[in-house]
Amino acid sequence: MSFRKVVRQSKFRHVFGQPVKNDQCYEDIRVSRVTWDSTFCAVNPKFLAVIVEASGGGAFLVLPLSKTGRIDKAYPTVCGHTGPVLDIDWCPHNDEVIASSSEDCTVMVWQIPENGLTSPLTEPVVVLEGHTKRVGIIAWHPTARNVLLSAGCDNVVLIWNVGTAEELYRLDSLHPDLIYNVSWNRNGSLFCSACKDKSVRIIDPRRGTLMAEREKAHEGARPMRAIFLADGKVFTTGFSRMSERQLALWDPGSPLLQKASSSSKPPGPSSLCFCTVTSRAP
Repeated sequence: MSFRKVVRQSKFRHVFGQPVKNDQCYEDIRVSRVTWDSTFCAVNPKFLAVIVEASGGGAFLVLPLSKTGRIDKAYPTVCGHTGPVLDIDWCPHNDEVIASSSEDCTVMVWQIPENGLTSPLTEPVVVLEGHTKRVGIIAWHPTARNVLLSAGCDNVVLIWNVGTAEELYRLDSLHPDLIYNVSWNRNGSLFCSACKDKSVRIIDPRRGTLMAEREKAHEGARPMRAIFLADGKVFTTGFSRMSERQLALWDPGSPLLQKASSSSKPPGPSSLCFCTVTSRAP
């Protein structure tokens, strides 16, 4: 009897991780404790940005990648918002331009000095005002310069021309509930979104039309996320009704793969899961 078919071949089978040394880490950063589902950080080839605790408004650090180790509490920040910062995103076309969104209902675009900050930065290059509630999501267009997407708790998605501070498109009727996240496809012709109504949507922002929708992508009540992959498929994470973690890969219209874990407990801080997608059924 052959056992070759019992164990699936995978290039991730023998993957292991090794922690980096302390001198290559960032220490003593007071990461924001605001109640919002965000990564609170963003990185590009030159800088690391981290949203931090701040009194009297919102702020985030911008650190050169070479500046590791213990961070002085007096290190200068970007601090122009009057409310906590909720999201930040580096411009893909300029490593010294970053956008931030906040509870103060605004989006601001900042020009970071070439060698990093030497004093607090309080004056943004552009202020974008159009939302009526806090703005929790921003995403630069992947191919078009000066085009930025923002989504707020008013369930509105705005596409901005940053160069002129004007709205290009306003999508205010496609999401009936809170938007969890937004992701552009590779060429920026479409974006997908995950919503509190448990639906994943694919939207053409230029036409303002819904191209595809998957209702109850994950039936759990906890937040889910969706991202576009390079081949046009959509990858989502969420929870089942029993709070089991789920991963799903969607071809707009039908699921290709869906896997639920056997435990509702979150993985440990050093746990990673590698999955291989094959043509065979799970």
